[in-house]
Amino acid sequence: MRCGSWLLLGTCLLVSGPTAQGSPGQCPSLCHCHGDLQHVICDGVGLKKIPRVSDATRLLNLQRNDLGSIPTGAFGESKGLVSLHMQHCQLREINSQAFKGLKKLVYLYLSDNKISSIKPGAFDDLTELTYLHLDGNQITELTKGIFSPMVNLFILQLNDNRLRELRPGTFAGAKDLRWLHMSGNELTTLHPGSLDDVENLAVLHLDRNKMSTYPGVAMSKLRVVEELTLGRNPMRTIPDNAFQSFGRYMEKLHLDNMGLEKFSDGAFTGVTAVKSLHLENNKLRALPRSLEFGTITNLTLSNNPWGCTCQLAPLRRWMDSTRNRPDATCASPPHQKGKQVRDSAAFGICKTKPKKPRKSTRH
Repeated sequence: MRCGSWLLLGTCLLVSGPTAQGSPGQCPSLCHCHGDLQHVICDGVGLKKIPRVSDATRLLNLQRNDLGSIPTGAFGESKGLVSLHMQHCQLREINSQAFKGLKKLVYLYLSDNKISSIKPGAFDDLTELTYLHLDGNQITELTKGIFSPMVNLFILQLNDNRLRELRPGTFAGAKDLRWLHMSGNELTTLHPGSLDDVENLAVLHLDRNKMSTYPGVAMSKLRVVEELTLGRNPMRTIPDNAFQSFGRYMEKLHLDNMGLEKFSDGAFTGVTAVKSLHLENNKLRALPRSLEFGTITNLTLSNNPWGCTCQLAPLRRWMDSTRNRPDATCASPPHQKGKQVRDSAAFGICKTKPKKPRKSTRH
C-alpha cells in the first residue's frame, strides 16, 4: 500500500506489526509519512528494528523506540537523510559504519540513550554533519580521531556522560567545531594537546566535572573563546594568564560553586571584553589586580567571605559607578562583618592609583 491520496491529508499511516519493515518505497509500518515520504515520523510506535526508508526521505524520527543498537549499514538505503532523530531509543552501542551512506546528514540526535561504546569508524561518511547530540549517555572514552570525518561539525553535545579524560587527537579533523559542551562528566584531566585541533571554539562548557587544577596547557591554543563555564569543578586556584590566549574575545565566564579560594594576581591578564562574570558560592576573600571592571555588566559575588580592605576598592568603585550593585557581604575585618561591600565605609581611606602616563612614541 502506497501513501497516494493520503498525502493530501499530510499523513500516511499503515497499520501492521511493529517489526514489519516494508520496502523503501512505502511508509514503514505504524509510522506517519508526509510529503511523498520526505518526513517519516515513527515516534514511540514500538519498533524493534530500524525501518527501511526511501532515498527521498529527508527527516527520519525514530524517538522512543527500543532499538538497542545501530548495526553496520543500517541506513544504506536512506542516502537522502538530512535529519535523524534517535533519542530515547535504548541504544547501547554504535557499530563501525553505522551511518554509512549518509553523506547528506546535517543533524544527528542520539541523546538520552545508554550508549557506552562508539566503535572506530562509527561516524564514517558523515562529512556534512553539523550538529551532533550525544548528551545523556554513558560514554567513558572517545577514541582518537572518532570525529575526524566530520569536517563541518559546528556543535557537539557531550553533556552528562562519564568521560574521565580528554586525550590528544580526540577532535582531529573537526577543525570547524565552535560549540563544545562537556558539562556533567567525570573529567579530571584535559591532556596537553587535547583541544589543539579545535582552536576555533567559541563556546566551551566544562562545568560539573572533577577537575582540581585549571587546564591551562590544554587550553593554550584556544584563540576565540567567547563563553567558558567551569563552575562546580573543585578548583582552589586560578593561575596567572589563565585566559590570556582568548581574553580579547571572552564575554561570559562562569567560575561559581567551586570552592575557589584565590586568583593569582595575573589571572585576568589579557581579559578585556568580559561582560558576565559569575563567582558566587566560593571561598574568595579578594579579587586580583588584573581584573578590569570596565566592560562588566553582570557580576555575581554572593556567598564568599570577602575581605573589605583596600584590595577590594576597585570593586567598590565599580559598584558606585553602575546600577548593577551585586550582593557581596564583608566577612572581615571584624567591624565590617555582615555589611554589604556596596555600603561599607571601609573604602573611604583607599586611594585611587593614578593611571600610568602613556609613553611617548616620538623620538
